[in-house]
Amino acid sequence: MAELGRVAVRDPDSLLPGGFWAAVAVWVERPQVANKRLCGVRLEARRSACLPRVEHSGPRPSSGPELEERAPAGCGPKEGPGHGQRFPEGGPGPRPGADPEQGPQESQGRRQQGEDQREAAKAPLLSGAPGQPGKAGAGEGDFPAPDLDSLWDDFSRSLASGNREMLAFLTRSGAESRLEAQHELDVILRTVIPKMNTHFCAPRREIVVQDVLSGTVIFLPLEEDSEGNLKVKTSNVYQIQLSQSEGGWFISVLIFCPERWHSDGIVDPKPTWLAEELLARLARWCVESRQSGFKSTLSLVSIMSYSRAHQALKEKYKDMAKVWPEVTDPEKFVHEDVALAAYLLILWEEERAERGETARQCFVDLGCGNGLLVHILSSEGHPGRGIDVRRRKVWDMYGPQTHLEESAIIPNDKTLFPDVDWLIGNHSDELTPWIPVIAARSSYDCRFFVLPCCFFDFVGRYQRRQSKKTQYRGYLDFITEVGSTCGFHVEEDCLRIPSTKRVCLIGKSRTYPPSGEDAVDERRTRYINSRRGGPVSPPGQVPAPPPPGATAGGADGPEGHGALDAGARHTPESPAEGLWLSGFRPREKAKRVRNCAALPRDFIDRVVLQVANLLLGGKQSNMRSSQSRSVKAWNRGGSLSLAEVAGELDRETLQKLKRECGGLQTLLRNNSQVFQVLNGRVRIRDWREERPRKGKEPEAKRRQFSETFKTRLCWFFAHHPDGCVLPADRCPFAHGPGELRLATTRKSEQAL
Repeated sequence: MAELGRVAVRDPDSLLPGGFWAAVAVWVERPQVANKRLCGVRLEARRSACLPRVEHSGPRPSSGPELEERAPAGCGPKEGPGHGQRFPEGGPGPRPGADPEQGPQESQGRRQQGEDQREAAKAPLLSGAPGQPGKAGAGEGDFPAPDLDSLWDDFSRSLASGNREMLAFLTRSGAESRLEAQHELDVILRTVIPKMNTHFCAPRREIVVQDVLSGTVIFLPLEEDSEGNLKVKTSNVYQIQLSQSEGGWFISVLIFCPERWHSDGIVDPKPTWLAEELLARLARWCVESRQSGFKSTLSLVSIMSYSRAHQALKEKYKDMAKVWPEVTDPEKFVHEDVALAAYLLILWEEERAERGETARQCFVDLGCGNGLLVHILSSEGHPGRGIDVRRRKVWDMYGPQTHLEESAIIPNDKTLFPDVDWLIGNHSDELTPWIPVIAARSSYDCRFFVLPCCFFDFVGRYQRRQSKKTQYRGYLDFITEVGSTCGFHVEEDCLRIPSTKRVCLIGKSRTYPPSGEDAVDERRTRYINSRRGGPVSPPGQVPAPPPPGATAGGADGPEGHGALDAGARHTPESPAEGLWLSGFRPREKAKRVRNCAALPRDFIDRVVLQVANLLLGGKQSNMRSSQSRSVKAWNRGGSLSLAEVAGELDRETLQKLKRECGGLQTLLRNNSQVFQVLNGRVRIRDWREERPRKGKEPEAKRRQFSETFKTRLCWFFAHHPDGCVLPADRCPFAHGPGELRLATTRKSEQAL
C-alpha cells in the first residue's frame, strides 16, 4: 500500500466530516464532473454490510467466483503518513483510547452519531433500496445485472480466508483490533461509463465501500475471469481517506498495489491524476456549499444509452457547424441541439418500452428557431414539424423532409394539436408557460417537454416573487406549477448542453383520469386568471375587450421583446375566436436590432469624437502628470463616469441613445478601438497596454485577428492630437487609406 498524495483542508465553517461525504457523493454519483472523459455512472444496487471476522472462513456450498489470488509480495500494507490515525471526539472515527467495554449510554450515543453520519453519506445517492437495482440501472440491457449480495459475500469470504493485506487496507490498518468492534458499511455497485464506448475502453463495474465511522471510501474494480464470473481486480484498488490531527483535517489517496496499477487514462485514471487533480477537487468540494436545488444530470434516462446516442449523433451532424449560415455561434447551437436530440430520442425510446408500443412518437416544436432539433429528430425517424414566427437562413439547408413553418403562435382554440404525442419548447421564450396548457388542452395523451430560458409569464415578463430563490429557480418552479395545475406529473432533469440554462421540465402523464378533464380545465382557467389579474375566457368563448386606454405591456414596456399591446394590435394575424388570454403578443417577425449598431454612422462618429474630446480636454486628466517628464508624452487623457459624460451631451442625442439597449454605455463599448469602459467609467484606450498576442492562442482567435488586420482605419491616426501611440507596423488598424486591405470572406459565407 502507498499513499499517493495528501492535502490539508481548511474548514472555517465546520463543514467536516459531513462535507467530505458530500464531496465523495459527487465522485461516486457524478464522476464526469472531475473526469471529463467519462459520460457518467449507473448506480445499480446498494446494501449495508460488515467486514468479516477472522474466524469466519470456509466457502458455502453456493459459493460463486472467488477473489483474485492473494496479492503478491510488495502489495501489502506499508507505513505512511497518516496511516492508522484515529479521530478525536466528534470525528468520523472512534476517539483516542475508546474502550470497547464503554458504558451503554456512551455506546448508544456513539452508535447514534454513526447512524447520523451514515444517513448523511447515503442521502445524495440515487440508487434504490439496499441490494436492489436503482432506477438509474433499470432497463439497460447491456449485460446482466449481477447480484450485489452474492458479489459481496464472495469477497468477504475471500478476506476471511486469508487475504489479510486487503482486509487491513479496508480497515485503515487496524484490522486486528477493529474486527472485534464490527460496524456497518455502505456498499454500492456502480457501472462507470466512458464517453467513448469502444473495445479499448468499455464500461466497467466496481464496488464502492463507504466506511463512515473510519472516514474512508474504497473503490474495488471488477473484472471477468475466464469463466465469465466477476471478481475484484486487486491491482487497481484505491482508497480516499479523511483524517484529522492537531494540525487540522487532511484528505489522502492511497493505492493498495501501486506496482501492478494499470491505467487506461479514462475509466482507470493515472495515479498522478488521482493524487493531484482528484484530490484537489475533493478538498475544494468538501468545504463548498453545493445546495444548488437542481437534480443531477440525466437522472431520467439511461446514461449508457444516452452516451451511445450522443456519440452517434455528433459524428453524423458535426459538419453542420462548418456550413452554419446564421450569425449565431455554430459550435454552441449545433452541439446543444445534438445533445438535446440525443436526450429526447432516449426518453422516447424508453417511453415506448414502458408503454409496449413500437410506433415512433410524433412531435411539434413550438418556437423552433433554427430548426436543427426538428431536422435531427425527423431524420432519426420521428415525424414532426417546427413552427416559428421568423424564417431562418439555415432552413433552406435541411431539405423537404424537414417540415418547418413560418407562423405566429397564439394560445387559443385554434392552436391545438390533438394528433401530436409531444410538444417541445426549446428556449421558446413567451410561449414557455403556455406549452403545458396547449398540451393539456390538445388531447389527454399529449405530453410536453420544455427547456426554459428567458423568463416570461402568460402575459409579459415573469416577475420574481420569492427573494430566497434565484430568479432561475423561481421560474422553473413557476413552470412546474403551471404543469401541475394543468394536470401533469411534472418531472425535472438537467441536460448536458453548453448552456447556463440546462434544466428541462417534462410532463409525461396526468394526475387525473380522462373523465375529469372538464373540472381540471376550469382549474387551469382560474389559475391563468390569477396570474394575469384580469378577465380570462374559458376555451371556446370570446374574451371581453380590454377597457379603453388599457395597456397590456409587460415589464419591458411597449418596445420590449415581450411587449404586449391591447386590442386589435395584440397579434399580427388578429385571431378572432377562442383567445385564452387578452394581451398576449408573440415576438415580432422582424427582429429589431437595438444595440446601437443601426444608428446612423455620422451620429455615432459625432458622439465618439465628442466623448473623446471631453476625455482629452483635461477633465480629471491627472493621469498625464506621470508622463510629463517625457519630451513628448502621448496624451491618454483622463477618465469620466458615464453620468458625467451624459451630462455633457445634448438632449436630442440622449433621447436617441435611450431608445437603444444599453444606451450610451453600449455605444462606447461598441467603439472599443477608442474607449475602455470599466466599472461605470470610461477612458481613452492605450494600445501600448494591450496584451501581446501569443502563438498558443486558439486557432479561431488567430484566424479572426488575421481576417480583420488593417481592414479598418485607425481612429487615433485620424483624430488624436498626438496621432497613434503605435507605429504603423504594430497597429492592427490602417494608418491612412493606403494601408487598407479587404476583409477575407469566411468559409461559412463562401459555402452559400
